[in-house]
Amino acid sequence: MSLLNNTEHIRNTRVGSIFLNPIGNLSLDSSIFNISAILIGSFLIAILAQINIPVPFSPVPITGQTAGVLLVGALLGSRVGTLSICAYMLEGALGLPVFTGFKGGLIVFAGPTAGYLWGFIPAAFIMGRAAESGFTSRLTLSLLFCTAASLLILCLGTLYFLIFQINISDAIKIGFYPFLFGDIVKSAVVAMILAGIERKL
Repeated sequence: MSLLNNTEHIRNTRVGSIFLNPIGNLSLDSSIFNISAILIGSFLIAILAQINIPVPFSPVPITGQTAGVLLVGALLGSRVGTLSICAYMLEGALGLPVFTGFKGGLIVFAGPTAGYLWGFIPAAFIMGRAAESGFTSRLTLSLLFCTAASLLILCLGTLYFLIFQINISDAIKIGFYPFLFGDIVKSAVVAMILAGIERKL
């Protein structure tokens, strides 16, 4: 289950006559808690976005964004996690330097790489639903969902190139193949992190 749902489960657990409440009197449904989680999630993705390796023959660098999206979606759940991604994109659209290379502004969404950004939203939702259903607690299933979400981002990003009159063959060469191995590695790392967190909780 997601971190938020798992915490809610802990809140409603009684040990003897003691009612466990790890976050004091603050309700998990409160606006303050959810807004804080949304902003922290968007901040994490912004940090990981700055970890990038340029690819000489592609306008898309290899970044840590995908790992951040998977983590945020799974840890915050489908609702709050997806909102966190939307907040990240809104921050970038408003000009904050949260995208790779400290870029920001609407110009990023007008470029050929915007498809990857739009792919973050359904990917985070998928990871959130997977976590809420308990799938991320098992390493094999966690890896399956992480890989599926990563591939979804890659596919949407690659297809977006078609809008810019790039044929599908070239789009795959510059937008899919160069990142496939790296995304599988990032998916494996995130899957292990999530499974490890679930075991500890």
